[in-house]
Amino acid sequence: MVPLRQGFLLPGLASPFTIGRPGSLAALDAAHDGWLIVAVQRQATADAHPQDLLPIAVLARVVQTLGQQAHMRAVAIQGVQRVRLGAMERTDPHLLASFERIDDVWPTDAAASGVRRALLASVSEVADLLQLDVPLQALAGQIKEPARLADIIAALVESKMDFKHEVLLTTDPVHRAERVLKQLGQVREAVAAQKSIEDRVRTDLEDTQREVLLRRQLKAIQEELGDGEDPANDIEALEARLAELPLPEEARNAVQRELGRMKRMQPAGAERNVAFDWLTWVADMPWGVTTSEDTDLDALESTLDQTHFGLDDVKRQVLEHLAVRKLSGKGRADVLLLLGPPGVGKTSIATAIAEATERKLVRVALGGMRDEAELRGHRRTYIGARPGRLVEGLRRAGAEDAVVLLDEVDKLGRGYQGDPGAALLEILDPEQNHAFVDHYLEVPFDLSKVLFIATANDLSTVPGPLRDRLEVLEIEGYTPQDKLRIAQRHILGKLAKNAGVGPGDVVLTDAAIEGAITGWTREAGVRQLQRALGKVFRAAAVKKARGALKEPLTVSEQDLPKYLGRAKIHPEPHEATDRPGVATGLAWTPMGGDVLFVEASQTPGAGRLVLTGQLGDVMKESAQAALTYVRATGDGISLEKADVHLHVPAGATPKDGPSAGVTMATALTSLFTGRAVRGDVAMTGEVTLRGRVLPVGGIKSKVLAAHARGLKRVILPKGNAPDLEDVPEAVRDALDIVLASDVADVLQAALQD
Repeated sequence: MVPLRQGFLLPGLASPFTIGRPGSLAALDAAHDGWLIVAVQRQATADAHPQDLLPIAVLARVVQTLGQQAHMRAVAIQGVQRVRLGAMERTDPHLLASFERIDDVWPTDAAASGVRRALLASVSEVADLLQLDVPLQALAGQIKEPARLADIIAALVESKMDFKHEVLLTTDPVHRAERVLKQLGQVREAVAAQKSIEDRVRTDLEDTQREVLLRRQLKAIQEELGDGEDPANDIEALEARLAELPLPEEARNAVQRELGRMKRMQPAGAERNVAFDWLTWVADMPWGVTTSEDTDLDALESTLDQTHFGLDDVKRQVLEHLAVRKLSGKGRADVLLLLGPPGVGKTSIATAIAEATERKLVRVALGGMRDEAELRGHRRTYIGARPGRLVEGLRRAGAEDAVVLLDEVDKLGRGYQGDPGAALLEILDPEQNHAFVDHYLEVPFDLSKVLFIATANDLSTVPGPLRDRLEVLEIEGYTPQDKLRIAQRHILGKLAKNAGVGPGDVVLTDAAIEGAITGWTREAGVRQLQRALGKVFRAAAVKKARGALKEPLTVSEQDLPKYLGRAKIHPEPHEATDRPGVATGLAWTPMGGDVLFVEASQTPGAGRLVLTGQLGDVMKESAQAALTYVRATGDGISLEKADVHLHVPAGATPKDGPSAGVTMATALTSLFTGRAVRGDVAMTGEVTLRGRVLPVGGIKSKVLAAHARGLKRVILPKGNAPDLEDVPEAVRDALDIVLASDVADVLQAALQD
């Protein structure tokens, strides 16, 4: 017996083998007329043991010695018949085994006949696909025994050794043929798939070669016409640009992968254009480019003083903020939030900072933004994908240390496309934005050097987590005297330039400017004032264009209606404050401070409290608390047969907040006692059931509004005394400010004797 470590033998075929082990060579020499048993080892171990051999072997005969070299002999062995191994013993120097012949008897029933026909049909189908050296189809026509044909096909068809072992061990000829049929089906499918792929590749290759040829011809024609391609768009030029950039390692690896992938794409393919655009974006980003190495704080302070009047506290905080960024090295300072009403100079402060620090200014308008992708960018899988507006702005600026103005951060929206406010959490976090990943770029970009400045009108609408990342610089507004100086120093020259007239063509007296401030504008900033005075300069421009402006146009306070129309603002106190039940309060709005009137009236009824004027839930609760306090502390007040109606005029404007509590309590007390409220008094503060006056916000804006309306006395909560330091000294001196800790203090200062 010869155990095979490698190779395989089935009955019906002669196969060449190289014999090298001493025991196997001795078995060849001892074989009578070349007869021997060829057994197959389960594993290719160095030495064969009886337990390592398959139980079914092949009775075979050596038909030819092909050659011998050293200790190796090549022989051709013809498989004759399957045998079942019996007792085996190891003699010196080879193995001996007894065996039992296994005869292949093919049944004559219909099922076996069907298997035979199917086997012959499968041989005909795969004969051309396999392209074997042996003429399989002719061989199948010569062999009449299906069992022998199955063995031959199993030996010739390329398959794993496990399949051939299975065929050898299957003694039932019909089952063996069925197993070979199944293998032929798998081979047929694999060969057909391979042929389909080869045909498709061949077709694509032909199309590519044709396209290359046509493009070469087109290029030759363009060169003849002098209309060749731009070399800047070539891959080599783009690759050279990318090689010169100081890209981070992660970005460099991504660029190399994309370049390698693009070179394998078809030149006119859509995917190649997407890859080219992405690489162009990466090449255009300002990697490591800075425009300001050092911030000159003296120059910044001088610029802010020249462009903005007042705002000393804001200027100081801006200088402190930039000093921290200058000394920290990495710019890990808080993000500035300029908070204030419209027209107070929030955006212009950011512009002045950019000019003073010699940085590029990138403005990102956030008002109404609902799509998170506008900040983070779109994935490249989408058609028309682009980076976010932040990355686009930095690309235009061409510097990593630009000043980015996030305008109207309090007006962010939220839609089904995501929450832009959540995207700002990463962008504005100094612990994360050094590796900001835009969805389009997909590589980290350093935003830690960017100077972010946000603006807002109302802090309450800024999301809480986002507010935590911002350093709030509040700009409350300007007094009339401040507005006069701002108009003289900044607005008049700007209006003359915009109207195309000279600085001396229009002369506005101080009284005229003050009249425009008090009679035509009611705002915390100067935007409406600038719009009103612009009418005067446009009128001068019309005259100058017609050649009728021979001398400077002088405008006094009496001339204002001629250019601005009738006055729109009447600063006198409310005309009904001399009647009981009417009180004047102070309110804060995103547009600045304002005066709020509360009217109370008593009518026959069933003890109900009626509230009108579009009051919010907090304001309704303040009214309930004020009424309860007045009824609890007042003697003889009975509402069993009367209704109390509280109304806040300007009913079309929604109102909410706790600041009107003391105003409502004062109006109700005035109603029940018949004592009118002084006409020159305004108040603010939250009231409790015990009559305590609690502090509220927006004190500076409210006091400025009271001063602008010509009021003389302002009643504030005692807890807001530190907030008076923010009020200009001239305004504090012009007002009688009363600090109250109890409603009794408010009533004593507000009610007439």
